[in-house]
Amino acid sequence: MPATKTAVITGASSGIGAATARRFAVEPGWELALVARREELLAELAGSLPCRATYLAADLTDADAPDRVRTHLAEQHDGLGLLVNNAGAAWRGSFAESGHENVKRHMDLNFDAVVRLTEALLPLLRASAPAAIVNVASTAGRVARARTGSYSASKFALIGFSDALYAEEKGSGVHVGLVLPGYIETEGFPATELRERALTRWIVSKPEKVAEAIFEAGPGGRAERYVPRAYALAAVARIVAPGLTRRVLSGGAASTLTTSTADEA
Repeated sequence: MPATKTAVITGASSGIGAATARRFAVEPGWELALVARREELLAELAGSLPCRATYLAADLTDADAPDRVRTHLAEQHDGLGLLVNNAGAAWRGSFAESGHENVKRHMDLNFDAVVRLTEALLPLLRASAPAAIVNVASTAGRVARARTGSYSASKFALIGFSDALYAEEKGSGVHVGLVLPGYIETEGFPATELRERALTRWIVSKPEKVAEAIFEAGPGGRAERYVPRAYALAAVARIVAPGLTRRVLSGGAASTLTTSTADEA
């Protein structure tokens, strides 16, 4: 593996992606390839980092996006040590209201785009092994709530794909880690109401916390990390007390909140 390692970070223009770029930028031996839709924000971020950082403005749902990212790496970087699949988005709506179309657009960005980019870059990761992939999923990929079923479906799929890919690529030296954020204060989800209430303030975390978890699940070799850590209890409760978990999540404030865990590509 080259002395300098390259990390591709998607959804890098703001929020979790930008925080992850800043986290890796201060770690010795890393250079970055930042990918998102908003070129001006990418350029501003790349110019502010204390490491070498290139950027590519791309919509990852476009058919040619994986090839564009791979070409950018071939032209600008030497090898690939880490792929952070962070780009994603959520659009609320019950299935009766939003139907298959809402499911499809979640799957297109939150799952299919991740799979296609991973397919394109996996040979580079193998060639640079030891290397890593970190997929930013969500606690909503373990526990689903009303009006977020399409989002949860895409994240459930991403988690299953990640677990299988870990088993498949372990022998090739490519680690696959998962990060499962809960409520994160980002551009798309300011969480103002939750942060203003003493009883709910604790459930909202910062992008920088997720960035640290991404580092732990990538170079750190961790299997998965919840942010905040206490959210792991919800996943456990879904298994040991599914009926109770359904009742709790289908009533009261729990059904009115939106989880936003990543930044739209």
